[in-house]
Amino acid sequence: MTAPRDVFYMARAVYLAKKGRYTTDPNPRVGCVLVRDDAVIGEGWHVKAGQGHAEVEALKNVPDAKGATAYVTLEPCSHQGRTPPCCDALVKAGIARVVAAMQDPNPQVSGSGLEKLKAAGIEVCCGVLQEDALALNRGFIKRMTENRPFVRSKLAMSLDGRTAMASGESKWITSAEARADVQRLRAESSAILTGVNTVLADDPSLNARVDWTIEQPVRVVLDTHLNMPVTAKMAKLPGRSLILTCAQNQQKYHVLQQAGFEVYQLSGKNGRLDLHAVMDFLGRQQINELLVEGGAVLNGALLAEGLVDEYVIYMAPCILGDQGRGLFSLPGLQQMADKKQLKLRDVRQIGQDLKLTYTPL
Repeated sequence: MTAPRDVFYMARAVYLAKKGRYTTDPNPRVGCVLVRDDAVIGEGWHVKAGQGHAEVEALKNVPDAKGATAYVTLEPCSHQGRTPPCCDALVKAGIARVVAAMQDPNPQVSGSGLEKLKAAGIEVCCGVLQEDALALNRGFIKRMTENRPFVRSKLAMSLDGRTAMASGESKWITSAEARADVQRLRAESSAILTGVNTVLADDPSLNARVDWTIEQPVRVVLDTHLNMPVTAKMAKLPGRSLILTCAQNQQKYHVLQQAGFEVYQLSGKNGRLDLHAVMDFLGRQQINELLVEGGAVLNGALLAEGLVDEYVIYMAPCILGDQGRGLFSLPGLQQMADKKQLKLRDVRQIGQDLKLTYTPL
């Protein structure tokens, strides 16, 4: 049975790990608390890839950690990456016990860190607040285990399930509070994905407009036929703007690259980009969490292929009428037996809107 004190200190480590929510990509969010004689003697969290891991940050200002317990939200690494192995630092510091929330899904670690600590005579416990730790790093875990990002689709709709008027006008269905919440979703995402038709209609920036320090998400546009305008707003913004296509027009490639885009050719399927190939590619690009902000066609295609892990739907208290545009284009659904079933995970009110979180069954 897990000791209450272990839960207490691990909860603090989880809190610290969340401080890296907007900056650690492509690394996981990790927190560490050092405790001796029931008193915290050091704390740390991973801030940014290439900088110290949580364990090293916690040890940094502790002159003597001998005999202490280290509470870490993720198994300490045992391999040399951009920074030295955290296991070695814990052993060298004389840590007597390590409590980890979960095993590292990275195949380069995956239990070897805990074994290395045990071999050094350190007492090891794993699994304290594991569900909290899993929730911290759903994207990193999926990329390590499936080589694909965790995919979240953000949608906004009226009470009658419409995303825009028949003309395409959609500003603004939801409240200012809901739109601010979307900026937070963007900020914690590794990349934002949309279709070229959305770019042609709205010329979005696909960036996170927040007032705290973040790593801006990579912008990704699916553009089967390379219709992306070189004048698109996102081309002039700092950071990466990717165009994924299955077209072979080298002239258009060159023009778009000159405008500041990265253009990649992927395989097609039925005259469109193969969405499975898209997710595999983004996994290779070290994208942990992908936020989809697309129209009905893209969202329908992703739903049909079973590629979305979570839907975040903002429902506004308004009616747009039966001529308005819907959430999903799914022409293949003809009978009730064909319906797509989702599971409601969370409901909360934001401003005058409801934020509904669903996962596929």
